Amino acid sequence: MSRTSQISGFYKLTPKERVQIVKDFAGLTDEEVETLLSTGSLKLELANRMIENVVGAFPIPLGIAVNFLINGRDYLIPMAIDEPSVVAAASYAAKITRAKGGFHTSSTEPIMIGQIQAVNIDDPYGAKMAVLAAKERILQKANEQDPMLVSVGGGAKDIEVRVIQTNSGPMVITELHVDCRDAMGANAVNTMAEAVAPLIERITHGRVYLRIISNLATKRLARAWTVVTKEELGGEKIVDGIIEAYNFAAADPYRAATHNKGILNGIIGVVIATCNDHRAVEAGAHAYAARSGQYSPLTVWEKNKDGDLVGSIELPMAVGIVGGATRVHPVAKIALKILGVKTANELAEVLAAVGLAQNLGALRALAHEGIQRGHMALHARNVAIMAGASGELIDLIVEKMVEEHKVRLDRAKELVEEYGKTK
Repeated sequence: MSRTSQISGFYKLTPKERVQIVKDFAGLTDEEVETLLSTGSLKLELANRMIENVVGAFPIPLGIAVNFLINGRDYLIPMAIDEPSVVAAASYAAKITRAKGGFHTSSTEPIMIGQIQAVNIDDPYGAKMAVLAAKERILQKANEQDPMLVSVGGGAKDIEVRVIQTNSGPMVITELHVDCRDAMGANAVNTMAEAVAPLIERITHGRVYLRIISNLATKRLARAWTVVTKEELGGEKIVDGIIEAYNFAAADPYRAATHNKGILNGIIGVVIATCNDHRAVEAGAHAYAARSGQYSPLTVWEKNKDGDLVGSIELPMAVGIVGGATRVHPVAKIALKILGVKTANELAEVLAAVGLAQNLGALRALAHEGIQRGHMALHARNVAIMAGASGELIDLIVEKMVEEHKVRLDRAKELVEEYGKTK
């Protein structure tokens, strides 16, 4: 088959048929296919080495979002998530962006920030100047900790120093800017911060307490933007509805929280699939959304002179393709192979595009038909299974509940009993 992510009717296929398409797209081996088809892909021995006090593993569904065209290249997007409609919404949104070239992305260098907190300083602003004057010594000490990272072009590149006022008095915060290359970088940054702490104490004549990475990675940003024609969306009224939904979120943090949660539905599904640190990504995204002093949307939606929809997103994206569980978990390794990303920056940009797509899918549903129609149709399957349905009976009960607009467990149980009597 041709290497395209634009796959019609992918959702109609069986899991085995879908995996075969993914195998051809990504060049998976038979062993990798077997791993995907097995819900017990994480062996207990390996799980026991990953975290403490292991008693088992907890599988969640792994889906593939299709239709993504990013910077002129087709991507299949693996998403590990248990919420219905997310994969479908992302796939649909990606499809309607293709008419205008899909998604376009960019990113900054993969710089993470390590913070060294110094307290009990009589002259904090004088200490700040002394630390800045010792910049080269501090960077040298930091880079001695990771010669491998330095050898591939990474390492500590710069410092910033801030004096902050707190309930316990002024603090001098030295921030190491570390280029982590293709790693998320927590281990490297924390090691460097630990190493320079004694030097900071000598320079400031203070006491260092915390020396740790910040998950507000404002130096490590990913951006994506797209244009969607009004025809693909269903008319200019829907364009206007999406912009009104965005304006609501821009003015109201209560709406913005749900707006951003939808963006992260897509992003975090991919982050989990690749075994990156989803807690760090979420914390950074929410903190970035509040950087102005009011919690705001991570996306912006506008209308251009042709009446088409223009969307963009910018957020911190601290992810890696080397180190940690990313290169240990068997499914994470396969997910990265399916994505085909070559650098951490490329992965970050793909994630930004996925977040923008997810937001587009959700806002179009809200503006056009209401979020519940598609979401509840998918949720109904879980309800039917909870009620005891299996096989073809699941589809019959789902169809009936959606038709009646009664997606409830009690109704599902009634239908299981009703259909059971007719057999």
